[in-house]
Amino acid sequence: QVQLVESGGGLVQAGGSVRLSCAASGRYAMGWFRQAPGKEREFVSAISYSGSITRYADSVKGRFTISRDNAKRTLYLQMNSLKPEDTAVYYCAARAYTDASDRSADYAYWGQGTQVTVSS
Repeated sequence: QVQLVESGGGLVQAGGSVRLSCAASGRYAMGWFRQAPGKEREFVSAISYSGSITRYADSVKGRFTISRDNAKRTLYLQMNSLKPEDTAVYYCAARAYTDASDRSADYAYWGQGTQVTVSS
């Protein structure tokens, strides 16, 4: 059983930055998804197990950076230039393959989520 624990969410002003972390163990590709109130969960970013391949949603390209430290068993999402529309619960996810995917159905393991609120 894979346990994923996110941290780092909170309240931030528009234009600010936040870094999310997700502690995980195992040889998994991982991703970040988010869900805003009244909306479906959507893809944000994904990274292969090696870290050599990354994927981003168009809405976050150039502002968010995904990375991982396998020695520390930790996934990160650095979020810069935040906008009010980035407000959502952010979920860390893992899949039992090494390649990155932007499809939520490809991920078997999910964290409990961490709230990010961006004020205008």
